[in-house]
Amino acid sequence: MATSDWVDLHQDSDTGIETIRAHFDGHAYDPHWHDSYLVGVTEQGVQQFHCRHSRHSSTPGRLVLVEPGEVHDGHAATDAGFTYSMFYISPQWLDNELRHQSDSAPNTLYPGFNSTLADDPELASHIHQAFDALRHQPWRIMRDTALDTMVQKLLPHIGWKPRHLGQPQHPAIAVRAREYLHAHIEQDISLHELATACDVDRFRLSRAFKDAYGLAPHAYLVQLRLNQARKQLAAGRLPVDVSHQLGFADQSHLGRWFRRAYGLTPAQYRRQCLRPGPITR
Repeated sequence: MATSDWVDLHQDSDTGIETIRAHFDGHAYDPHWHDSYLVGVTEQGVQQFHCRHSRHSSTPGRLVLVEPGEVHDGHAATDAGFTYSMFYISPQWLDNELRHQSDSAPNTLYPGFNSTLADDPELASHIHQAFDALRHQPWRIMRDTALDTMVQKLLPHIGWKPRHLGQPQHPAIAVRAREYLHAHIEQDISLHELATACDVDRFRLSRAFKDAYGLAPHAYLVQLRLNQARKQLAAGRLPVDVSHQLGFADQSHLGRWFRRAYGLTPAQYRRQCLRPGPITR
């Protein structure tokens, strides 16, 4: 059935920040995670999603704040669909910017969001201004200023957390399995092999892993590969090469998973990331 879904993406060449504006009529995304901070605003409709073990409904003007690694999905709660604008910000960039603007951020802490949804009309306004600047402002100094102001207004929503918060509370087998998946991302890993590496049976491993990270091991591995695919595609690599390197059966296999997670095909994502410079009106 035809829909009016669309995704418009742009990557800033100076900061690496991605700006995404999108609309979905129904189902938007399967559960997935990013290695970026997500900072955005719902523009129209009701944006419903699961994150932090809760279901959230974001209405026009509300802020959506998601940390790296937080599993979330997305769908429209009404027939009118929903539209949103979102920044995808690298942890390194945001951490550096926040520390320049805050005197109370010890090196042992990292920035986390106090809540997933927030009401802050002033910050929402500055998010839209920064979004517009990255897309249309040809002068770097103007883009930098808009981003600096947005980060300053974001500070009240930041809670500084221990860098390894959550790791000690996860079972050791889950942590070990996660490290194994990261170390063998390109390999065709069986659940038996993963369980053997963690010295535990696969049923106990699966339960512990999902409790710790919100996804089963196989789903986590898919998301890990998709995050790597995003980086390689944004750098200009061809989808066919990325699919082979990251263990997908072929380019269409990568494409099916990529679209389910991000609403774009790998080729569309690559093409939009490689668009040169600010986009003029």
